Amino acid sequence: MEHLVLHEDVRSGNCYKIRLAAAHAGVALERRGYDILRGETRTPAFLASVNPNGRIPVLQIGDTFLPESNAACFYLGKGTDLVPEDRLGEADMLRWMFWEQYSHEPNVATLRFWRRYVGEDQLTEQQRALLPVKFAGGAAALALMDEHLATRDFFGGSSLSLADLVLYPYTHVAEQGGFDLDGTPNLRAWIGRVASHPRHVGMDA
Repeated sequence: MEHLVLHEDVRSGNCYKIRLAAAHAGVALERRGYDILRGETRTPAFLASVNPNGRIPVLQIGDTFLPESNAACFYLGKGTDLVPEDRLGEADMLRWMFWEQYSHEPNVATLRFWRRYVGEDQLTEQQRALLPVKFAGGAAALALMDEHLATRDFFGGSSLSLADLVLYPYTHVAEQGGFDLDGTPNLRAWIGRVASHPRHVGMDA
């Protein structure tokens, strides 16, 4: 595999997904940090050389730059036991990865960022108006996950897969966004299962 560089902000769950997938896949990453609150991903140099969209994470594969966290995770996990071998199993794993970006991350991650790093008193009027909408969407996503886990240990298959690794980062810190996980015991148990894996690395790693 070519030399891999992760362009990241260590506080980001989307960046953590890639570190987690790499650890499980046994792949080494060079890490380059940026502070999104200081606008370091909006500089002319970053836009010209890393990602014209001005966002991280970006996984650099040799001279190629691959944005979008779940695409990077799929690149790292393909060919390992993180991706089911059968066609339907792989599709079900991808289903959860798409769902994470559409229904989970925009709500759970956004509230964490607004409340932990921006501060509610610094939010725009439009952002404050969205707080109850984001909370309702995030609570519904977490409840759906808890219901799914009532009869199985993992997402997207009978063993840990990329689906679990992309859902874990923002779920395990959901309380930082104001969500209460006490009412989702299956979800709490799943968080423990993911964290107890021998190749697991923490968010600060």
